[in-house]
Amino acid sequence: MAVPTVDPLLTGRNETPLQRCDRNLVELLQEVRVVQTGVQVLFAFLLIAPLSAGFEDVGQRARLEYFFSLAAAGAASVLLMAPTAYHRILFRLGDKEHLVAVSNRFTLAGLVFVALAMLGSLLFVSDVLFGDVVMFVTVAVAATLIVVCWCVAPLLRRRRVRQAMAMPRRSPDRTAPSDG
Repeated sequence: MAVPTVDPLLTGRNETPLQRCDRNLVELLQEVRVVQTGVQVLFAFLLIAPLSAGFEDVGQRARLEYFFSLAAAGAASVLLMAPTAYHRILFRLGDKEHLVAVSNRFTLAGLVFVALAMLGSLLFVSDVLFGDVVMFVTVAVAATLIVVCWCVAPLLRRRRVRQAMAMPRRSPDRTAPSDG
């Protein structure tokens, strides 16, 4: 795909650095809210699974898969809630740029654990229901989707945008991007 000659990401915004930090934080917290709900539902499912009938018949490998998934979902929950806690503790201290940077790192780490929890849960359920072949195929397909949609596609776009930014500017009114 070709990069458009006038990319909206490259046009910039008319905002102060503080307004940019405010907007970035609001956008990030909104994204976290969306992911958090899914993680909380998955975590709840995993917490009640051992209480269901038949769980005691699950083999040792499936128990390890289950525990790995539970631990990953718990870690994802902690990491995705961290930006909110961090924000509350640093509230009104004028350290918003740091808050945005740290919250971004918490969110990215949280997404890694979301992926691990999802894959572990698929591993556990498909192993209990179907066995090795279906389990490996299911997890491989899901892992591929996650890697492509969450990593490869955005990183390719990031590289294209950065390459476009490095090209000589054609118009004097084009400004650098404010963020992304």
